[in-house]
Amino acid sequence: MQILDGKLVSEAIKAQLAAQVAELKAAGKKVPHLAAILVGNNPASETYVASKVKSCAECGYNSTLLRFDAQISEKHLLDQIILLNENPDVDGILVQLPLPKHINEELVINTIDPSKDVDGFHPMNVGKMVSGLPAFIPATPYGIMLLLEHYNIPTKGKHAVVIGRSHIVGTPMSILLSRNTNPGNCTVTLTHSHTHNLSEICREADIIIAAIGKPDFVTADMVKEGAVIVDVGINRVEDASKKSGFRLKGDVKFDEVAPKCSYISPVPGGVGPMTIAALLKNTYHATIGLKGSMN
Repeated sequence: MQILDGKLVSEAIKAQLAAQVAELKAAGKKVPHLAAILVGNNPASETYVASKVKSCAECGYNSTLLRFDAQISEKHLLDQIILLNENPDVDGILVQLPLPKHINEELVINTIDPSKDVDGFHPMNVGKMVSGLPAFIPATPYGIMLLLEHYNIPTKGKHAVVIGRSHIVGTPMSILLSRNTNPGNCTVTLTHSHTHNLSEICREADIIIAAIGKPDFVTADMVKEGAVIVDVGINRVEDASKKSGFRLKGDVKFDEVAPKCSYISPVPGGVGPMTIAALLKNTYHATIGLKGSMN
């Protein structure tokens, strides 16, 4: 069993990006500028945005963090996004989700200029991804593909089971794995909470992408010997022994599943760092004029 070390791989990607940005700077060219919008003070969102801003600095990017009160009106938020769309110095825009209930997330995402949509959620980027055209890929699926690529995981002709059908992870993951690329060329089964015989389907999988948002959901009896497991889950569970009062658990029951696997990603330290690395790659591509992260 080998660990898919997202922290290690993300550091390598960030080092490469830092070198590329240094070349841009030396040539007198524009360096990437990521603008992040944070609404309210959700602790998880605070942590995620802080990591993204820190990573920008490590790679030599410029970054702007716009903080707004949770009571901000939808119109004011949309107006701020439009200003960022019109700002030629800003290459990438991300709005940290979730947003307060009185704000329409779909409307917010649709307002972002697709050429600056480095989170890859705009319908135009989603449509291009489905069509196999250059597009900004949602950061978590893109990060997973980069992780599989780094470890040279064989995917051609393999049966991949994706657990979870969200538009942020599960659905785009199923599309990327099925495409005629490397990684890719899998036969993909997209499953969800209403799938019958889910355990039996998982036992047939060469690759399992667990993104259902339920701690310890994937157990050893659902996994065949030698499977590759990518755990996307980041679930906060109560733990009185921790200063924070909680600890992070994945969707996979790691201790009992890991011995059966050829490769498995941990939580934390697996997919999370790769999501940020993918976001940074998307922002770099936006800066130099590429209209997407993957073909």
